[in-house]
Amino acid sequence: MKRDQSLHISWERYRETEQFLLKSLQSYKTDFPEVLNFEKILYQETSTRFNDWIDHLVFRAGDLFNRTIEELGFIRQDIVGESDELVYHHPGSIFPPILIVQDKNPSTELLFSVSLMVENLPVFLSKFGLPGEIEGSPLSPYRRARAWKRDGRELWVSERQGTAGFLPEEMPGDFAHQVLAAHQVWLTRKRSFESRKKGIDFAIKKAEALVSQLGQDLAAWVAFRAERDYWQIRNRAGQIQKRRQDVYGLGWANHDHHTFRSSRESFIDLLHLLSVFGFQRREKFYAGAEAGWGAQVLEQPVCGLVVFADVDLSPHELEMDFMTEKLSSRADKGTVGLWCALHGESVLEAGLHHLACRFSFTRAQNDLEKEGVYMLPPFSNLPFLKQAFTQGEKWMVKKETLRKLKENGQLSDSQLTSFTQEGVIGSHMENIQRDEGFKGFNQESVSDIIRRTDPRYDFGAA
Repeated sequence: MKRDQSLHISWERYRETEQFLLKSLQSYKTDFPEVLNFEKILYQETSTRFNDWIDHLVFRAGDLFNRTIEELGFIRQDIVGESDELVYHHPGSIFPPILIVQDKNPSTELLFSVSLMVENLPVFLSKFGLPGEIEGSPLSPYRRARAWKRDGRELWVSERQGTAGFLPEEMPGDFAHQVLAAHQVWLTRKRSFESRKKGIDFAIKKAEALVSQLGQDLAAWVAFRAERDYWQIRNRAGQIQKRRQDVYGLGWANHDHHTFRSSRESFIDLLHLLSVFGFQRREKFYAGAEAGWGAQVLEQPVCGLVVFADVDLSPHELEMDFMTEKLSSRADKGTVGLWCALHGESVLEAGLHHLACRFSFTRAQNDLEKEGVYMLPPFSNLPFLKQAFTQGEKWMVKKETLRKLKENGQLSDSQLTSFTQEGVIGSHMENIQRDEGFKGFNQESVSDIIRRTDPRYDFGAA
């Protein structure tokens, strides 16, 4: 068996780097009323934090500053900015990139520009009555507009689609049509098939066609926007929160990760599909032998998209290379396997199990309760990582599907009756708050909450 080194990846916390960035941002926001007002709006109206929307920071500084941020973990990146800008990123964290405008006078070290990420620039500008001077054509890989300027400091707002660059682009006249058409193709693709293998093979061909047309990075961005749309159709919590964010044109630009659930038989095909879109393996996740499931975490390095791919798993399978070794089928189904048996594969008819977005954790819980959306108990409540699911959306399941699961010993009589009458838990939204730049996940206490999302939990059989 080929050993997979992604099992042994772990992520660090960077308190000193976070403190440096927070101090710089605090100085930047001082006597900048428009930014302070918008920060307040984000917190009160969307339950989110200003820092979680930052696309990048721009400093005016000298060589000494370059050495300082390198000591804090940032490294030079070969990405095109403006002609006089150097680009740095922090690969071990979620901190935003830093752009440096070189200044011969090192005493002028200053964070003078912040750019926020949104999904709909025109709506943002219209909401605040700002002139629509947008640099870059509609739906181009990167475009931006300056929102406010005061005393040499600026707040910019950016749209980004499948690029890590910082230069606005004017695309050919038919480009926007191509992007919209690709989104439509992925969102409306056939998802129900006589076999899951045929369904995922069909999706792979569609993905390859999108990549051929748009390039890998833009195709990934467009497809995942469609995946969020598909998930949202059947998730009330997502609909409510999206409405709160869309008022300001924010969209889901605060997404943290997308969770796909897979049957064991289809797992290798799901990972192949993700690789078509340029996803690379990150760490493996394992909740412990008693939980009976694990996950491969993947990331699209240009887009910054993260996938949490769940599957029923045994301890002896952890060292497998899931990209090349197929998991064997087994009759007994764990939490993930049963979900897929009930609803289908996430990449097909079921859609995402959950979308995780970054919020002000407690504020989001309290605000969403006022909208009739309630959270399950937190499964991470650490100083640097807080996580909780919304209560699950119940979906109706075909009677024939339930009957077969009962005949195969996967459901009891009482479960069959309840699921037939009331439906079965389908999807969630995840409330997540990250601090200290922490990029990983909590593997210690998640098994209990996942057990609670198993529809058999209330019957004592999960």
